[in-house]
Amino acid sequence: MGLFDVFKNKEQKLEAAQKLEQSLEKTKTTLFSRLGKALVGKSKVDESFLDELEEILVSSDVGIETTVKIIERLEKRVSKDKYLNAAELDLILKDEIQQLLCEHDKPEITDISSIDSIKPYVIMVVGVNGVGKTTTIGKLAHRFTTMGKKVMIGAGDTFRAAAIDQIKIWGERSGVPVISREMGSDPASVAYDTVQSAIAKDIDVVILDTAGRLHNKVNLMNELEKVDRVIKKVIPDAPHETVLVLDASTGQNAIEQAKQFIKSTKVNTLAITKLDGTAKGGVVIGIVDQFKIPIKYIGVGEKIEDLQLFDKRVFVDSLFSS
Repeated sequence: MGLFDVFKNKEQKLEAAQKLEQSLEKTKTTLFSRLGKALVGKSKVDESFLDELEEILVSSDVGIETTVKIIERLEKRVSKDKYLNAAELDLILKDEIQQLLCEHDKPEITDISSIDSIKPYVIMVVGVNGVGKTTTIGKLAHRFTTMGKKVMIGAGDTFRAAAIDQIKIWGERSGVPVISREMGSDPASVAYDTVQSAIAKDIDVVILDTAGRLHNKVNLMNELEKVDRVIKKVIPDAPHETVLVLDASTGQNAIEQAKQFIKSTKVNTLAITKLDGTAKGGVVIGIVDQFKIPIKYIGVGEKIEDLQLFDKRVFVDSLFSS
């Protein structure tokens, strides 16, 4: 890597961090304005403050279970010296949240280099309609093509004509071929055709869309399991990544959706969309803590390049930045 590449890489990381900070603005405003008010007139972390902090974290969609963990950790940290100013409390709270997020690291999943060692690298994308699944697929395709990868998309949500059309539009935007059939076709067949075609055409990355809604949850989960089985007939260890897409703006509903999908599919990474424009960014903390599944991608805007690899430390730094 040359000197120019080093500077370019640093510049890109700085831009990404700034974009993330902007996208978390509403969450930060809601969380820290309330935290500041809770500290007014207090010279120590007492029971009344901890009760207020608990309410603030829960209302920021961190979730009850995760909030209790954070409060317990905070109590241990301040048990020796309960007299703290606001700056000290911020540092301790930041440190505890960062530690909580880092406890569930799975480097082999979050490391993008795994894509270089497997060909084709198959990604199955799951999630309910409306969470930004199609948009995430389009952004992923763009991300991989800018890395110099040959990408192919399988339009596996055959239960909605709009879904097939939308995925084709995203394919055109990112310059990626899309394998599709008519509405009502068997999604597993589309997945099978896509993987077969990818092998024949020496494709690096395959991204498979899936249905987000059927007549009931049982049918949907059965269909996803069928797609998984069919892919394995072509590539036994595929899909290499099953990404569950969740919408941050839905708060606790995102956690309920995660529970349903994780029961029936082998989800090993998460993508959190729509962090920009929501005050519910705290849900990221609860999701990581509850499901022990790493967040790999976050959506921080509407542009095709507004999909970032999730960096826990950068996320917490952005959340606590002034």
